[in-house]
Amino acid sequence: AESPAAPLVRLEPWSQADVHLLHRLVGDPVMMAHLGGSETPEQVVARQQRYLELQTTTSGRSLRVVDLADDEAVGWVGYWPSAWQAKDVVEVGWSIVPERQGRGLARAAAALVIVLASETHPGMAVQAFPARANAASNAICRGVGFTLVGPCEVEYPPGSMLEANDWRIG
Repeated sequence: AESPAAPLVRLEPWSQADVHLLHRLVGDPVMMAHLGGSETPEQVVARQQRYLELQTTTSGRSLRVVDLADDEAVGWVGYWPSAWQAKDVVEVGWSIVPERQGRGLARAAAALVIVLASETHPGMAVQAFPARANAASNAICRGVGFTLVGPCEVEYPPGSMLEANDWRIG
């Protein structure tokens, strides 16, 4: 899928070859500063397996973000079914490597993944839960049409409570 308004990125299925990109995204302490710190190599391998397994379902996706300027893989977006406040929702998330941040790539990828999530789960609310301290991700939510419901706590990583914002579309 390509962004209809300003085609900055293309989304492609996540593959086994993307594990190196995943290490750069979730194995980096700077990238994971708002999400409980970097993941160990073993945790990255387990996450890679979950991303690949998600490709075999019809309810969610993990997708590689490709910068159309140079056809380079620069990040990840995804959507998956979740439950929030006793309701079924579809949750979305995104991550762009540090050297490509600030160029609108995450915003373009988030806009595309929201469309895919909404098409896959018609009538369900689309939710995002960025850390309250993550100004960039909260700005992306605002910029792609989410409504801020308010502050909340979510369990992430498992076993830890994260001070987040509850953003919703639908």
